[in-house]
Amino acid sequence: MLVRIVKMSFEPSKIEKFLANFDAKKNHIRNFEGCEFLELYRDQQQTNIFFTYSYWDDATDLENYRQSDLFKDVWAETKILFNDKPEAWSVDKVVSLK
Repeated sequence: MLVRIVKMSFEPSKIEKFLANFDAKKNHIRNFEGCEFLELYRDQQQTNIFFTYSYWDDATDLENYRQSDLFKDVWAETKILFNDKPEAWSVDKVVSLK
């Protein structure tokens, strides 16, 4: 399993647009082949900073998503709302406790 973490910083006046876009697309992303989990987090102190966490079966599934029309559409709508360069990490889950 691959975990993808993306940090995004938005122009404060554009946060509602981002949230509406995410809400409209979240089920499509989550149901993309190989995506097992999707969450959106918001920083408590800097409320214009958001993180997505998604779990993928493997790197090929994530790359297929990144090459898809769905991703291209989502990214085109999202990147114009940023006020800083996004950051992304692909990591392996080492330990998970519940």
